[in-house]
Amino acid sequence: MTEILTEASAAEILVSVFLVISGVFGLVGSFGLLKLDNTMARLHAPTKATTLGVGGILIASMLYFLLFEGTLSFHELLITIFLFLTAPVVAHFIAKAHIHRHESPDSTPPTGCARPWATFETDEMREAVEAAERGEAATSEARLKAERG
Repeated sequence: MTEILTEASAAEILVSVFLVISGVFGLVGSFGLLKLDNTMARLHAPTKATTLGVGGILIASMLYFLLFEGTLSFHELLITIFLFLTAPVVAHFIAKAHIHRHESPDSTPPTGCARPWATFETDEMREAVEAAERGEAATSEARLKAERG
């Protein structure tokens, strides 16, 4: 005896698949946060995997309300948009704070150009490099500061 998938059971399977996949992403993100050894590596776990996990749960919730309740839930949509917009910004702030506390211009890899990494570049250094790029003579004070920086 074969059963034919009804619309309700197909919708249940779809919501369940989103929930299971989201749970796996959340678990991997949490495990990565615990097991990775330094701050910069730990940033990837919560910003990538856990964000996808929470986003998937919210999408499953939106599908549930749309398919079973017949209403479109804007709350989950707004939370998802907010999550996907704020998670990268927070990760950037954490990485920037880590670099300023634990790195120096000498410990970073070369940039491949005359400029240092932007996080270590001062206004005087930027002005000296831009003046040199334009072919203008930089003031000796700005040149000395750029060389010392």
